Amino acid sequence: MNSNYTRIFSGSFISVQTIVNQLREIGIVPVIKDESESGRLAGFGSAIQGNQEIYVHADELGKAQSIVQKAIGD
Repeated sequence: MNSNYTRIFSGSFISVQTIVNQLREIGIVPVIKDESESGRLAGFGSAIQGNQEIYVHADELGKAQSIVQKAIGD
């Protein structure tokens, strides 16, 4: 399957939320993937939180990557 979305970051909930907020400020709407939350909702998850992943559309990749670099560089 060919996807127009690319993963730009994987990390803790707090790091992901910081980056997501910065992306939204410049008009990028990211997709957040959280395997532990998906498992919990399906009845298979545990109380242990895992990493979340941020995906953005290919058209927004360049701007999004610069936001991530600034966020993780701090």
